[in-house]
Amino acid sequence: MLTTYDMDEYVYDALRAGASGFLLKDTPPEQLAPAVRTVAAGDALLAPSVTRRLIEQFARHPARAPAPAAQPANLTEREQQVLRLLARGLSNNEIATRLVISDTTVKTHLSKVFHKLALRDRVQAVVYAYEAGLVHPGDT
Repeated sequence: MLTTYDMDEYVYDALRAGASGFLLKDTPPEQLAPAVRTVAAGDALLAPSVTRRLIEQFARHPARAPAPAAQPANLTEREQQVLRLLARGLSNNEIATRLVISDTTVKTHLSKVFHKLALRDRVQAVVYAYEAGLVHPGDT
């Protein structure tokens, strides 16, 4: 979604409707094509100001208790490790380095996580990780 409006309700509505990207119209033109390619490749992308607000808002509110779509127990220990690192903001390359595995192996683990938990993209995976209690705001 590309919009002029930097309002939380627009972000939430767009994500609920299935958007995997949310950028503002003041995004520099040279960043738009790479952003479209990022989303087309299956990754998610949010404007930095939106990401910052979402994290701040999430950190201010106590965790809700709704049951996640699938229990983390469905994931192997390695898949949970990869999901935790993803939720902490690490790239595939950073996850690979941290776990001493290849980038391809990270992608395979993420693919399995997405499939097992019926998640569409990295944004949904991060939300799931927080809601399932795999990570908490402020974790290092």
